[in-house]
Amino acid sequence: MIRAETVNGASMKVQVLLARSCAVLCAVGLLAAASLAHAAPPIRLALVEGMSGPFGNAGAMVERNLRFAIDRVNARGGVKLRDGAHPLELTVFDSKGAVEDSLVQLKAAGDLGIPFVLQGNSSAVASALIDAVNKRNAREPGQRMLFFNYSAVDTALTNEQCSFWHFAFDANAAMRMQALTEAIKDDVSIQKVYLLNQDYSFGRQVAGLARQMIGAKRPDVQIVGEQFSAVGRVKDFTPYLARIRAAGADTIVTGSWGNDLTLLVKAAREQGMELKFYTFYGNALGAPAALGEAGVGRVYAVAEWHPNVGGEASDAFYKAFRARYPEARDDYALLRMSVMIDMIAAALEQAGTTDVTMVARALENRRVREAPADAWMRPNDHQMIEPLYVSVMRRAGEPGVKFDNEGSGFGFKTVMELPASKVALPSTCRMARQR
Repeated sequence: MIRAETVNGASMKVQVLLARSCAVLCAVGLLAAASLAHAAPPIRLALVEGMSGPFGNAGAMVERNLRFAIDRVNARGGVKLRDGAHPLELTVFDSKGAVEDSLVQLKAAGDLGIPFVLQGNSSAVASALIDAVNKRNAREPGQRMLFFNYSAVDTALTNEQCSFWHFAFDANAAMRMQALTEAIKDDVSIQKVYLLNQDYSFGRQVAGLARQMIGAKRPDVQIVGEQFSAVGRVKDFTPYLARIRAAGADTIVTGSWGNDLTLLVKAAREQGMELKFYTFYGNALGAPAALGEAGVGRVYAVAEWHPNVGGEASDAFYKAFRARYPEARDDYALLRMSVMIDMIAAALEQAGTTDVTMVARALENRRVREAPADAWMRPNDHQMIEPLYVSVMRRAGEPGVKFDNEGSGFGFKTVMELPASKVALPSTCRMARQR
């Protein structure tokens, strides 16, 4: 399914009440028509994401963040290429979150001549898209594409599978686990950890990284169990939690996301389980509201930013997002998506063209140091390097919790900030460079 965003000429039917009003309206219409007539064609971005199915809410969240970022670029004049200023335009392709559907939608975007594709919800999908883009670009050098990944964090994507045509704008799983286990190292209350993750490459990688890093940093902590859940298929996590209770765990470490994470934490709350959750996405869409009071002081998350990072620039960014999307259910701002769109726009302007090879070169080694963002695109593996924050769920209004999540009355407070140098783990990428 393609949901294409196009601009169509709209006819005005104005009932003339006053001659002066007619003159004003006609003048405005003529100016608008003249503006459209001289507008440069848009630079098109294809969002290939699950907009329906079990993770449709996560897809909608992505779209909101991208439209917010794109509108900000367009409001300041668009992207200035050699032939003038061009607006950015987003076209949404519904992949239903499935690999095969994503590949079909990638082809559909290519057939429409869209050179830039964006995806992130699922490392399995991202892996398939990298392979497909590599093959397409080798087969059709005149119709190459670039793949911008905002959330798929399997370390293989910028290591074994690294590609000149792929850029990762989120810290990978090893970087996130590096930050999370630094916080676990300092939490002396943790004695028994249970690993619960989604059953695909990313979830299994998270479990392996947790074992490795917890073992190195807290050898006194026991890993008392491990389970994997079918992605997007489990409706009731009670049986999983029964095993966790039987194992005597005091903490769950999980990289689960989307509805799987929401249902997990909601079930734990309903059963009155006094667990700590050290998560990749515990502050994500739906989770804080599902946890409620039971999550206070117990749910930890790691991210490149959260609303209570603090500072005027951070507050202004978050307030602008909430002004655009005032409904509580739409409250999940992601700074990295705005950073991604800004970096793409800057690379396009440096290249002066939409030629994807030139844009890719312009993205390499690009830095953003404008608060609240501090990011660097590492050129050897196209992995974004940035500070990471570990935060804990608290009640809104407490010190350090100026903003809540989704109108829930609960927000997240920073417990640890790790500089980029602390989380920028080495890469094994051996990238084939493009001339």
